[in-house]
Amino acid sequence: MNDLKNKQWPPTCSAALLHQRAELYQTIRSFFAEKSVLEVDTPVLSRAASCDVNLDSFTANLSNAAQSQRLYLQTSPEFAMKRLLASGSGSIYQIAKSFRRSESGRFHNPEFTLLEWYRVDFSMTELIEEMIELLMLCFSENLAFTTVSYGQLFQQLTGIDPHSASLDELISYASEQENPEAVNICGDSRANGLDYVFSQYIQPTLKKNLVYFVTDYPVCMAMLANISETEPKVAKRFEVYFKGVELANGYQELTDVKEQQERFQQELEERKSEGLEPVPMDMNLLAALEFGLPTCSGVAMGLDRLLMLMTDAASIDDVLTFPIARA
Repeated sequence: MNDLKNKQWPPTCSAALLHQRAELYQTIRSFFAEKSVLEVDTPVLSRAASCDVNLDSFTANLSNAAQSQRLYLQTSPEFAMKRLLASGSGSIYQIAKSFRRSESGRFHNPEFTLLEWYRVDFSMTELIEEMIELLMLCFSENLAFTTVSYGQLFQQLTGIDPHSASLDELISYASEQENPEAVNICGDSRANGLDYVFSQYIQPTLKKNLVYFVTDYPVCMAMLANISETEPKVAKRFEVYFKGVELANGYQELTDVKEQQERFQQELEERKSEGLEPVPMDMNLLAALEFGLPTCSGVAMGLDRLLMLMTDAASIDDVLTFPIARA
């Protein structure tokens, strides 16, 4: 019994926060019910995984007398939800558990909760407008917000055009800021270089009282997004930042199966070049795209981070019942 005294059995969040989470979920469900957006449920285990070099999937083994199969815990419900969209589900949303290895810290837990939704026949602009509406409802106040392009923000604060800058230029900029470690962190990836400069020198400068919708990302940073019809270097992707925290990631979704397969293959080749574990491409998603994904826009928002911002919590652990250290 003495051993039990040393166990971390209590939850890290308060009873009041348990109620706040429940109320948040009810607010979200009521919001989408009023808009006739269908709540769905999809498996967290899949025979395929995200090819993204920045995502590291947990694995599980399915074994019986007949077979042994490696499965992957979803990094988001995106692929399964797109299969539903192609089947004719209409606009859908999901509050889903998601899992990513190598993600732990103030804003990260390996197991986390996403709100992901897709709106058929919505442009990226229309989806942003709906997200503003939902955020104001969650915070019960009229939030100040701004929409700015990634290129405009990047060039304004660093003097670099992110749509044409080379990896060497980005590494040189970091070195000039006395951060020579960037060359090791970014490797051979231009996307990593852009992400490093943005996270280190742009994101910390964003005003805490503004919700930022940062739009029109470089193509190399948007594997699942459509490319702009007028700007071939620009992808229809947006990210949301509030109080210095990255809160959501959205796309006007790519529907071209050939283009998507080529992008997956590029990611797999990059994984190989970086010595990362190979993963199986999601052929079910590609089959759904070939059948026909409707024109749509989608966004994923971290609900644990949203609760952090709503409650002024210092760490994601403060809004979770049992973070990984106590799981």
